[in-house]
Amino acid sequence: MRKIKYKKGKKVQPSLLEYTGIHKGVKTEMQLFVYDNLNLNEFNQFKTQDLKVCNDFSKVNWLNVHGLNDIPVMQSIGEHFEVDNFMLGDILNTTKRTKLDEYHNILFFNIKSLLPLEDSDTIVVEQISFLLKKGILISFQEKRSDFFTHIRERIRTHSGIVREKKADYLLYLLLDAVMENFYITIENEEDKVEALINESKTSANPIILEQVEKHRDNYNFLKRSIIPLRDSLYSIKSIKDDEIFNEIEDKNFTFFDRLHQKSLELLEQIEYDLTTLDSVSNFYFSTQNHKMNEVMKTLTVVSVFFMPLTFIVGVYGMNFDNMPELHWKYGYFVIIGAMLLLLLGMGYYFKKKKWY
Repeated sequence: MRKIKYKKGKKVQPSLLEYTGIHKGVKTEMQLFVYDNLNLNEFNQFKTQDLKVCNDFSKVNWLNVHGLNDIPVMQSIGEHFEVDNFMLGDILNTTKRTKLDEYHNILFFNIKSLLPLEDSDTIVVEQISFLLKKGILISFQEKRSDFFTHIRERIRTHSGIVREKKADYLLYLLLDAVMENFYITIENEEDKVEALINESKTSANPIILEQVEKHRDNYNFLKRSIIPLRDSLYSIKSIKDDEIFNEIEDKNFTFFDRLHQKSLELLEQIEYDLTTLDSVSNFYFSTQNHKMNEVMKTLTVVSVFFMPLTFIVGVYGMNFDNMPELHWKYGYFVIIGAMLLLLLGMGYYFKKKKWY
C-alpha cells in the first residue's frame, strides 16, 4: 500500500538545512522576471550576487528556483529576503505535508504536485514552495518542469491581466497551474479504471482485483494530498482580516476562493471515482459468483441425469434368481431403451423449466 510519508521522513534538525528529496543530481538554477504593466526584464541563469536587482518592489519580482541541492544559494536567498531558517527548512524537507504559514511580512505556501508516470500506475510527486512578500514572489521547484511555461508566455506577451496585477495574483496563477496537475492525474486514473471496468466484463483474471486495489491506493493518495491543500486555501480567507500581512489585495481573495472551490471539486470527484472502483470489485465478484452458480447448476443437472440410471443399474446388479428380466432374451435391450427414454424425458423437462 502506498503511504505518503509526511511524518516518517528523514529526521532533520530545525537549524540544519538539508535537501531530503530524490532529485539530488539536479543543478540549482534561477530565473528572474521583473515586470509591471509597461516594462519587463527577464534574467536567465540568474546568480545570487545579482539579488540586488530584486530591490525595486514597486514592480513584481518573480524569482523561480529550479533544484534545491545548493544549500549556500538557498541561504543567500534567505539572508537577502529575510526568510527564517524554519521556512527554508520546510522548503528543503520534501516530506512535509502541504501547509500555509504566515510569519510577519512573509506568506509561505508549499504544495505537492502530482502527475502520473507514463506507461505506469505510479504517481510522481514533487514539492513546490512559494514565498510571498511585498513586491516579490519566490517559487522553489525540485527540478525543471513546464508547469509554469504558459504563465511565462503570458507575462512576456502581456496577455491577460497578469502584468497589471501584483505578486499575489501571480501566486494565484502558479497555484492554479499546479492544481491543474491534479485534474490530469485524476483523468488519467479514470481512463485506466474505465479500461479496467471493460476488462472485468470479459475476463475473470484475478489480476483485475490487484489493479483495482492499486488504483484505490492512488485515489486515497490523491485525497490525502488534496485535503491539506483545501485546508490551507481555506486559511487564506483568515488573512483578509489580518493586520500583520496585507500583501494580498482584498479584491484578489476571490481568486483564492476559486482555488478552494477547485479543491472541493477534486475531492468530490475522487469520492465518486472510489465509488466506481467499489462497483468494479462488486461486479467482478458478482460475475465470479454467477459463473460458479452456472457450473454448479450444470454439475447438478448432470448428477440428476445419472441418479435414476445408477439406481436401475444397481437394482439389476443384485443378481437375485427371482428376476425374470435376467433370463429374458430382450431384457437387456428393454432396460437400455427405458434408460434412454428416461434420459430424454428428463432432458425435455429440464429444458422446459429452463434449468440449463
